[in-house]
Amino acid sequence: MQRIPNRDEPNGNARNELIELRLHALLVQGLAGDEAAYRDFLQASATHLRAFLRRRLSRWPDEVEDLLQESLLAIHNQRMTYDPSAPLTAWLYAIAKYKLIDWLRRHARREMHNGPLDDENELFSTADADANEAQRDLATLLELLPEQQRAAIMHTKVDGWSVRETALALKISEASVKVAVHRGLKTLAAKLRDES
Repeated sequence: MQRIPNRDEPNGNARNELIELRLHALLVQGLAGDEAAYRDFLQASATHLRAFLRRRLSRWPDEVEDLLQESLLAIHNQRMTYDPSAPLTAWLYAIAKYKLIDWLRRHARREMHNGPLDDENELFSTADADANEAQRDLATLLELLPEQQRAAIMHTKVDGWSVRETALALKISEASVKVAVHRGLKTLAAKLRDES
C-alpha cells in the first residue's frame, strides 16, 4: 500500500532545497569558527554521502565507510575552496565522486594484478589478437580524420576522458570538443557506409 504524503510534508525538490540550505548554513557557521556547527555539518554530510556511496558500491558494501572517511577528510581539507555562491551539495558529491573514481581505479588495478594466471594459453588467446586487430582498424579509420577530431574521439571515446579533460588537453573549449567528436563520428559513419 502506497503511503500518501501529508500536505505539510515537503516534496522531493523542496526537501532537497531544505537540505542544501541547512548544510550551507552549517558550513558557513563552521567556517566562521562555530565548531559545533562544523561538526553538525560533517555529520549531516556523512549521512547523505553514505547513501550516495552505498548506491554506487553495492557490490563492495565493506568499502563504503572507508570511502566515506576519505571523502570527509577531502571535504575538510578543501573547505576553504568552497565558493558560497555555488550549490554546496554539488560540491560535496563531486568530491565524493572523485574519491569513488580513485577507489575504482585502484581496485581495478589490484584485480588486474591479482588475477589468476593459471592457463598460459590465456595470455595468447584469440581475444588478444582480435583486440589488436580492432585497434589497428580503429587507428586506420581515425587517420582519415583531421587531427582535432581524431584527438577528441581518442580521448573521449577510447581513453575515457571527460569532455572537460579533453578540452584542457587540446586547449579548446568544451563545446569545440563536442562538435569535433560529433563531426568526426559522423564522417567515420559515412565512410563506413560507403565502404559497405
